[in-house]
Amino acid sequence: MDCYTANWNPLGDSAFYRKYELYSMDWDLKEELRDCLVAAAPYGGPIALLRNPWRKEKAASVRPVLEIYSASGMPLATLLWKSGPVVSLGWSAEEELLCVQEDGGVLVYGLHGDFRRHFSMGNEVLQNQVLDARIFHTEFGSGVAILTGAHRFTLSANVGDLKLRRMPEVPGLQSAPSCWTTLCQDRVAHILLAVGPDLYLLDHAACSTVTPPGLAPGVSSFLQMAVSFTYRHLALFTDTGYIWMGTASLKEKLCEFNCNIRAPPKQMVWCSRPRSKERAVVVAWEKRLMVVGDAPESIQFVLDEDSYLVPELDGVRIFSHSTHEFLHEVPVASEEIFKIASMAPGALLLEAQKEYEKESQKADEYLREIQELGQLTQAVQQCIEAAGHEHRPDMQKSLLRAASFGKCFLDRFPPDSFVRMCQDLRVLNAIRDYHIGIPLTYSQYKQLTIQVLLDRLVLRRLYPLAIQICEYLRLPEVQGVSRILAHWACYKVQQKDVSDEDVARAINQKLGDTPGVSYSDIAARAYGCGRTELAIKLLEYEPRSGEQVPLLLKMKRSKLALTKAIESGDTDLVFTVLLHLKNELNRGDFFMTLRNQPMALSLYRQFCKHQELETLKDLYNQDDNHQELGSFHIRASYAAEERIEGRVAALQTAADAFYKAKNEFAAKATEDQMRLLRLQRRLEDELGGQFLDLSLHDTVTTLILGGHNKRAEQLSRDFRIPDKRLWWLKLTALADLEDWEELEKFSKSKKSPIGYLPFVEICMKQHNKYEAKKYASRVGPEQKVKALLLVGDVAQAADVAIERRNDAELSLVLSHCTGATDGATADKIQRARAQAQKK
Repeated sequence: MDCYTANWNPLGDSAFYRKYELYSMDWDLKEELRDCLVAAAPYGGPIALLRNPWRKEKAASVRPVLEIYSASGMPLATLLWKSGPVVSLGWSAEEELLCVQEDGGVLVYGLHGDFRRHFSMGNEVLQNQVLDARIFHTEFGSGVAILTGAHRFTLSANVGDLKLRRMPEVPGLQSAPSCWTTLCQDRVAHILLAVGPDLYLLDHAACSTVTPPGLAPGVSSFLQMAVSFTYRHLALFTDTGYIWMGTASLKEKLCEFNCNIRAPPKQMVWCSRPRSKERAVVVAWEKRLMVVGDAPESIQFVLDEDSYLVPELDGVRIFSHSTHEFLHEVPVASEEIFKIASMAPGALLLEAQKEYEKESQKADEYLREIQELGQLTQAVQQCIEAAGHEHRPDMQKSLLRAASFGKCFLDRFPPDSFVRMCQDLRVLNAIRDYHIGIPLTYSQYKQLTIQVLLDRLVLRRLYPLAIQICEYLRLPEVQGVSRILAHWACYKVQQKDVSDEDVARAINQKLGDTPGVSYSDIAARAYGCGRTELAIKLLEYEPRSGEQVPLLLKMKRSKLALTKAIESGDTDLVFTVLLHLKNELNRGDFFMTLRNQPMALSLYRQFCKHQELETLKDLYNQDDNHQELGSFHIRASYAAEERIEGRVAALQTAADAFYKAKNEFAAKATEDQMRLLRLQRRLEDELGGQFLDLSLHDTVTTLILGGHNKRAEQLSRDFRIPDKRLWWLKLTALADLEDWEELEKFSKSKKSPIGYLPFVEICMKQHNKYEAKKYASRVGPEQKVKALLLVGDVAQAADVAIERRNDAELSLVLSHCTGATDGATADKIQRARAQAQKK
């Protein structure tokens, strides 16, 4: 343990800092870091170098080279820079490289050097050029802040949703500030800049002067400033060699340190651990690295090579031409276990486990000592926590073995934390591998979350490792394996050196029916890459027609989309395709397409019946469908035409169509309707009243009601209305008029073709029993009983039924008998039935 703490450096009495190597860099750098624009992404992210920037004098023929490496120095991309001069580089939270040019344009590249998009920081920036730029991160996303040649600031807090904000002008500012940075306070981005001995804070509304509390006197300028990873703290380096540290709001001073060096540092960044009370700043000069905090002494390291600092959540990454190191505050659990002469429970448990492996009795002594103090649970937890913060796998195993050893002597220690730590460390060790190059710490991993880590592995095209992690952690398929396979497929379709058939087959063999994978999304990516045929082949594997059809329409494969929509049986989908085809094709081609798809044609006809009647007529004409064309003209004669001549003309057209369809019945009926319309117009002219659009029966009834009996009879002869129907119409009309005298004359005009029971029924319906009795006597024997019962003559009905010896009629009469009034009649019927049964 003494050897293990050899690289621990105390800062004051309460904290230790250590620096250990992450990777031995094997990148082939042609130039020093100082001669390049450098950008390194946090959370173990990639490193971008722009060789031969414009600020360096080089031959005009030499083009700048942009190179992207993993944190371990593995090359990811190299491209010649063919755009304008670059002022600054920076990584977004999504690990996209932002390249800010002098003209205010920002070019966005992917991790593998693929161009993503471009945006501008506005006309003012274009006119005045960019002097300096910063890429910063907020809770809303990644932002860009620009200092122009006019010494004005412009920023956007989120490049994903670009909204440019021109910051207020600094009074009397004639030259570039000595240093500046971005602050995020109350969810708003601010600019803090130093001009001589003054500090100015720019927000969206005003420019205000701020003074750090407790600043040492004699400051004539600020040479460097740094904001912490969480934007909560600020450090200022003055020309007097003092480093002031306080809150980012500049309302509280934490400490101040005199480093006795007045030369401006190359870099200054914060080095603090989450939930730690210690605050430290790392300052780098050409050959010296200094860690300062709230202590009279500092920690100093010699820099043998040109180095670059990358602030992290819980420390600082330091990379140079040959090494990549991590500097951080030693976590509390590790400090308690490993510091010299520690008697912490975790330290005793680790010693007990080591002695147990040696088969020494000291293991029992250490263990008893912990148990007597009741600190065995705490000891196990300390070892588990310390294992998470260790970078070396052998130390992780040693601490986890100690934790496992201690668990054996606890009855109810929950295993979740131990199992979870083992899983997390296995994942972390896998991604820290040199060929992967993502040196996440445990704290960074927990802050980043497993989902984001998987996204970053996918971004690096490390699909097998991402899938292994998902399977190892048993993540739900939709969140894990399915999502990664979908990303893999989207990458696969971009491989243009492989045939469409082979790519489609490979994707289907790998994905199959994996839940959560959308073949339509993969096909859309293929179409976006210009591989239309591959997109169509992939859509064959998509089970949801609702996903197939929109993309086929987008690809101008409308006829195939129509076929897929019809196969789905979804009428809404078919209508969507039909309307798209109608707008895309000329009228003739559209109709020809419909003729080959009967279901689509039928649905389009239904649509036209409600929306486009003229189109429906054209469809019938093209198909020579004279039957439907005739029906169309009949509907049109009533729907559109108001003049009688127009309606008759439309009906004539319909009749002609019916004759062509060899439907003589429909043709004759249409001609009869034309005659009826003309007659109704003549009746209106001669008699007045409303006759148009009445049916033939209603017309006859109206004439009778108006007293025009002769015209009604003539109409019935003209249209060959059967006698039975005419008698019914006249009977009903006269009863409605209550013209009983005319009704009686009518009944005696000749023998009734409908009999006389209807006369009885109609009279009773009008509640006229007197008139009904007149006709009851004329009713034939078969219906006499029913007629007599209608007029209420139960006794006579019983006599007729007995005389006819009809059992059904006897039962009918008996059902109308009431106990009090018709008792004798009922007895009479019962006797008649008894006599009939004896015979």
